[in-house]
Amino acid sequence: QVQLVESGGGLVQAGGSLRLSCAASGSIFRINAMGWYRQAPGKQRELVAAITSGGSTNYADSVKGRFTISRDNAKNTVYLQMNSLKPMDTAVYYCTAEIFVIPAYRNDYWGQGTQVTVSS
Repeated sequence: QVQLVESGGGLVQAGGSLRLSCAASGSIFRINAMGWYRQAPGKQRELVAAITSGGSTNYADSVKGRFTISRDNAKNTVYLQMNSLKPMDTAVYYCTAEIFVIPAYRNDYWGQGTQVTVSS
């Protein structure tokens, strides 16, 4: 069984920073892409940032230049460094990972979500 466990959310003032972490554990053969999504109240879940196993990244336009995604493959962990936070960044943040539990079987897994609240 595979689990993704997030940490690092909280309440911060506008202009502040937070760092989210997400660790994958369980029966893991290989992890391909990892990423972060967010969902604000009354809105659809949206991609924030993603990173491939080789380190290539992509970001939502709204966070470019402020957020940085990274990963530690040895620890099966993905990070999201969020700087210059704005009230519009307030949302529940979810990590996701494309995981092979055996060479021929791949599935997408999600964390439970962590709340990020940015006050003005």
